[in-house]
Amino acid sequence: MNIIMQFMKRNYKILLVVLTLSVALLGFSLFPNKKESDPEKDKLLIELLTFVIEKGHYNPAEIDDNFSKGVYKDYLNALDPSKRFFLQSDIDEFSKYETQIDDQILNKDLTFFELTYTRLMKRMEESKAYYKEALAAPFDFKKDESFNTDYEHLPYCKSVKDLKERWRLQVKLSALSTLVEKQKLEEDKAKNKEEAAKSTPKTFEQLEKEARESTLNSLNDNFSFIKDLDREDWFSVYVNAIASRFDPHTSYFAPNEKERFDLSMSGKLEGIGARLQKKNDFTEISELISGGPAWRGKQLETGDVILKVAQGNAEPVDVVGMRLDDVVKKIKGPKGTEVRLTVKKQDGTIKVITIIRDEVEIEETYVKSSVVEKDGFKYGVIYLPKFYIDFEDQNSRDAGKDVAIEVERLKKEGVQGIVMDVRDNGGGSLKTVVDIAGLFIDQGPIVQIKSAAGKKEVLYDRDAKVQWDGPLVVMINEFSASASEILAAAIQDYKRGVVIGSKQSYGKGTVQNVIDLNQFVRGNTFGDLGALKTTTQKFYRINGGSTQLEGVKSDIAIPDKYSYLKMGERDIDNAMPWDKIDPADYKIWDKQNNFDLTINKSRARMQNNPQLQLIDDNAKWLDERNKENVYSLNIDKFKAEQKALEEKNKKYKPIADYKNAFEFKSLPYEEETMKKDPVLKEKRDRWHESLSKDIYIEEAIHILNDLQSENNKGLSNKVKKDKVVIKS
Repeated sequence: MNIIMQFMKRNYKILLVVLTLSVALLGFSLFPNKKESDPEKDKLLIELLTFVIEKGHYNPAEIDDNFSKGVYKDYLNALDPSKRFFLQSDIDEFSKYETQIDDQILNKDLTFFELTYTRLMKRMEESKAYYKEALAAPFDFKKDESFNTDYEHLPYCKSVKDLKERWRLQVKLSALSTLVEKQKLEEDKAKNKEEAAKSTPKTFEQLEKEARESTLNSLNDNFSFIKDLDREDWFSVYVNAIASRFDPHTSYFAPNEKERFDLSMSGKLEGIGARLQKKNDFTEISELISGGPAWRGKQLETGDVILKVAQGNAEPVDVVGMRLDDVVKKIKGPKGTEVRLTVKKQDGTIKVITIIRDEVEIEETYVKSSVVEKDGFKYGVIYLPKFYIDFEDQNSRDAGKDVAIEVERLKKEGVQGIVMDVRDNGGGSLKTVVDIAGLFIDQGPIVQIKSAAGKKEVLYDRDAKVQWDGPLVVMINEFSASASEILAAAIQDYKRGVVIGSKQSYGKGTVQNVIDLNQFVRGNTFGDLGALKTTTQKFYRINGGSTQLEGVKSDIAIPDKYSYLKMGERDIDNAMPWDKIDPADYKIWDKQNNFDLTINKSRARMQNNPQLQLIDDNAKWLDERNKENVYSLNIDKFKAEQKALEEKNKKYKPIADYKNAFEFKSLPYEEETMKKDPVLKEKRDRWHESLSKDIYIEEAIHILNDLQSENNKGLSNKVKKDKVVIKS
């Protein structure tokens, strides 16, 4: 997750660190007239990177043999994640450097990199012949073979013969998947009389040949991308293997990557509106951007694995094993153009999804709210996708100011409870989370921050005004991280509201700062050196506990489809540890006298809810499916497996078809705007539709209702019965 706590731009302590580093590195002079691929630049970058990290990182790891082993493992996995290039003999040769990388880093020795880079280029060139040979003749899809995609536990091939066989099985699986898709299309055409009359049915032999040609074209395209990569690109892989061993959120941005990072921070792009992440040899959907074309289409989901990408009516290109940057290039494109994604769903089924690219508007990163009624009460839902702010423009929108405005608008509508929804919110500005938490409490501490030097700083809400003192629910899930966790933790520690959602949030309790490496050198003739994102601080709850690894545990944990999958910070091997410091001085909110009773009522409701039981059962099944990596290459068995998955998936169809009993509406000011803005109306209609199918929002509203005092309930009933108008 590229989460930058922008608050750090105004933190004078970090500025002092940067100044100190600048002075210390003043002696680094660059060699003139060197090309960008010159090893001298690489040596300088290694020296610069490790120096900056060691001086500026919150808790830098010691560069020793254990560090070396970690870099060795991560780097080789990044170079050859599916183990289809290197031979075991290569690994045996590399292994003597497993505990020497630390020494090479300190001595600016590039021997290990040069060896692995040269060997990889050689093996990749050889591999072209392997897949071309495998795809030259028809496959026997009646033969009883299988292929294991558990690359992590797969051994390296001992011989070229074994490697050729691995390539054969892998491309056969790809061709089989394409063949089955093509057969389904033919079957669908046959069922449609008009379509059937227009074309002659294709034979199995024709379809099989087309499937092999499609796989060949995809691999050729993949290798053409690889050919475009230069030594500097591969050196960035090595540098990142070093940087990420300090902690998962420390990374190096090569110049072009820094540009993409800056673009992503602006929040405006043209494409499908999805964020991707690499998992071994596969590209996975990590997030759908609210309001984007993929989100609107309702077919692509978080966790889907992209297997192929096609432009319009063109043949799909296999992207398995392709670099993430290259997959992104294929998926991105001008507004109005079509892209077709072949994806593997969480349940194992294969689906082709067509998306028309569009501009993903920055507006959809902003807060929005809705109103809903239950038992004569009106409640508000505030959805905050990101803790946004622009520190360079004090007059621009920021999450703190915008949430305060939404609270006032909801109060004007007479709501008697508020849901703060920060599900899928990966974080953002530390300043805004302090402002937002302060809306719901008297003045007091919100979060504690500890620097590398060990000094603690407490960030306070110093405004005695409580903008909302009524019932409050905060919603989180496994993807609520960083600033979202600070908000949920503060509300929980004050006992100000009820935190509901996943068993626990993501567990990112660290602060990163992006440092431009060019500022530390003089006479730079090498060009742009890129930037470093490094962990500079750690934040803690006001009760003293860290949110690192453990995240925030919900007061009321509700099962979801990702409950049993490994998706959090705690599942990363070199994540920073959990710890605690002394608590801050704070006073628990004492105006909610039925807090514990409400939690007990909610838990009782969930125990008897068949929909939640079905969701939990589905989550367990998805976890089981995630562990199954062996695919039959026999077409009859492959089809039977796919059909069985589809049949099993029917059991869970009621999850998608669920509808709660609530009607969600926009606030009056937005209703007026939507009359002139059909695009906004479409976005809000879709959001309200998703809320009406959301069992978690439904439970949040029940909780708000339970938090109402008996006196308020009596008053509400009297207002309904006597139609009394009360004026303040």
